Amino acid sequence: MTVRSEGISPLVLLAAYGITFGAVALGRAPLAFDDHPGQLYRVWHVVARGPAPWTWNPDWWAGYPELQFYPPGFAYAGALLHWASFTALSVPAAFHALVWIAYLAPGLTAFLALARILGSGWLALPGAFVALTLSAGTTSGVEGGVHIGMVGARLAWALVPLLLYTLVPWIEDARRPSWSAPILIGAILLLHPAELPAAVALIALAALARSPRARRLAVAAVVLAVAAALTAFWTVPLVVRLAETRALAWGGPPRVGLFGGVLGLLALLGLLRAWSGGRAVRVAAAFPWVMVIVTLLDRYALEPLGARWLPANRVVDGAWLALVLAAGLGWSGRRRSNGHEPLVASTAVTEPHRSFRFREPLIGLAGVLVLIAVSLRAGAGTLTLWPRPAEWPSLATVERGLRLGDLWTTLRDAPEGRILFLRSGVPLTYGSGAREWYRPHTHVTALTPVYTGRAIVHGTFTHPSPIAALVYRGDAGRAPITHLAEQLDGRSIFGRPLETLDPAAIDEHADRLGVSVVVALDEDAPGLRGLDESDVFAKRAAPEPFVVYVRRAPVALPRPGPSGRWAVTVTAADRDAWVSTRTTYYPLWRAGVDGATTESRRGRFGDLEVRSNGSAATVELAYVAGAPEIASTIVSAVIAAAWLAAGAFRLYTWWGSKGPPRAAQTSGS
Repeated sequence: MTVRSEGISPLVLLAAYGITFGAVALGRAPLAFDDHPGQLYRVWHVVARGPAPWTWNPDWWAGYPELQFYPPGFAYAGALLHWASFTALSVPAAFHALVWIAYLAPGLTAFLALARILGSGWLALPGAFVALTLSAGTTSGVEGGVHIGMVGARLAWALVPLLLYTLVPWIEDARRPSWSAPILIGAILLLHPAELPAAVALIALAALARSPRARRLAVAAVVLAVAAALTAFWTVPLVVRLAETRALAWGGPPRVGLFGGVLGLLALLGLLRAWSGGRAVRVAAAFPWVMVIVTLLDRYALEPLGARWLPANRVVDGAWLALVLAAGLGWSGRRRSNGHEPLVASTAVTEPHRSFRFREPLIGLAGVLVLIAVSLRAGAGTLTLWPRPAEWPSLATVERGLRLGDLWTTLRDAPEGRILFLRSGVPLTYGSGAREWYRPHTHVTALTPVYTGRAIVHGTFTHPSPIAALVYRGDAGRAPITHLAEQLDGRSIFGRPLETLDPAAIDEHADRLGVSVVVALDEDAPGLRGLDESDVFAKRAAPEPFVVYVRRAPVALPRPGPSGRWAVTVTAADRDAWVSTRTTYYPLWRAGVDGATTESRRGRFGDLEVRSNGSAATVELAYVAGAPEIASTIVSAVIAAAWLAAGAFRLYTWWGSKGPPRAAQTSGS
């Protein structure tokens, strides 16, 4: 089949706009605004320590299995780009390429899905443009998913329309869903589980679109089961070890606003038009209303019961995207050609009737202009239409502006121990009236381990580790973390106002966490009385705007040995006393002294404690995967091998026949 200009032209316009925006906003170097440095660090973590999600990261929060409790998909994708290029793409370059892909992807996938359903690239253009530019307070929009740096959430968001695209043939008349459906659902889960409800709702609607519904629901259940098995290596240990993480439950209830109301009206129009359309149109038209119900159930039924792991203000992103797709149906309608409604986009179908030649481009372009006008009326944060380059600083720019090279040198030369940052990040604007927590900032200090070889506590964005909970609110208990780290910067730490921290409290926390350096900002100086009066810490010269306090003596931390075990020397005055190893407790740790197993437990500070014999001893710590980690990885590997074999068999069958069977023709698989 050939690709015709009527389908290529709107796609070229969309891509040209996106690439121009990206050239101004993203440029050629990694960004340092907000969360970007921390996400870059996670890619480094995979490259340096391997892809197993439970792999120990000793560099943040007194140690943590970094990717076991944070969706690992984005870090995997960045590392894969690095390895696939045979390291020609550096880790920062691979990360930045992925940010570019994440920015452009929602517009492209929404275009593909809508063009396939509507039968026209021009009719798909308004919805695709909104999917590309939408912010509206969503985690996955341009502001949240690209500017702030929640890139994994945006990539997962972009895969939802792609899933719809692959399901269209099954919705219409294919015998089975596309071979890629479980892969896409698994990828959505690994990139950001908050988009999983949208994927499940979509495949359920696809199953219910035609008879026999019971059999199709069973097929959908098999697809979901395969996706679950493919991702079991991450999800099973996540569920089993859930007590070792803290739910991130900050943020208020979802809001709709004027722009959302307009999209809702268009989606209602799409629902009315769907009754005279094909089954795929009906699925896309019903999708947002199912997601609205899912979001409301999450907010008003699950969250009050304590289920805070997928908060409604994240799940609502799926509802927004479904609304955008349905609004595209409402605005553009669907092409009809000689009574036949094609299943694929007009980029590869027969020539439309001459009367459509100018009508469809006018509908598409007018839709874009109307949506831009409505978004400007609704507020500047609705659609992100054009970037201000100063608001998208690169890592190199921030390094120069904050003199980070001098800070790294100061920290490298400090005594052994971890570095405690009193803030999660560093503001990028200063002056009176610019001290609000939401002012532009960077979490560039998250990269301290990369540039100095020193482990840190704090200095990153809101994090789900027990030690992070200790820093944010003063205890490592299992309650969810309900405040953004930035809201506490310069105001409190360890659950206490900064100015009330006395030397004894600082010394106790510093000893437990193995801290030998404390880094603050000059803005924090009025609240640093506890450090100024400490007999343990002394102020050291540091580049502005940083203020550095250094412990007078080094602190012993667990060190990795040649056997893969970690060793730390502990002492206690009393026999059978519990002594901190200055690392985070986790069930995979095993402690021993002189070859004999030693009792261990979770300490009050969320740290790993061992029972002492009353004298100095070198404790060996072994970190070994448990039964859930090993068994779930085997399951994922076996299912992945079987699924690849099934795909290879289908491809072999296709090539071995005179032509693809009817199911393959309609499914595109």
